[in-house]
Amino acid sequence: MWFSDGAYRGDVCSAQSEGEWLAYEVLSVVEEIPPGKVASYGQIARLVGREKNARLVGKILSQAEYFGNYPCHRVVNHAGRTAPNWLKQREMLEEEGVIFKGNGCVDMKMCQWEC
Repeated sequence: MWFSDGAYRGDVCSAQSEGEWLAYEVLSVVEEIPPGKVASYGQIARLVGREKNARLVGKILSQAEYFGNYPCHRVVNHAGRTAPNWLKQREMLEEEGVIFKGNGCVDMKMCQWEC
């Protein structure tokens, strides 16, 4: 697509639909995580064939509300840390029976989802 500044930036519509496709692919994996279990951002990235894109998974999850209702609270980092500034995440996980260690991280040995 040509822009007013004279630059060509590829097919913007294709890029947008590819991004949406990836978002729905990530969210479909998140939807499979059962109550009482968690997955890491990296684990989800590997499952969708993007093993080096754990941060992209986090970005998608931060905008998941635009795509529907998904159990994004069941995703933590590789060490079991919950998302910063989302205080309710721990409460929601505890209500589902997720076990936390003394350091405030999810016990990944006990609660990581094995898909």
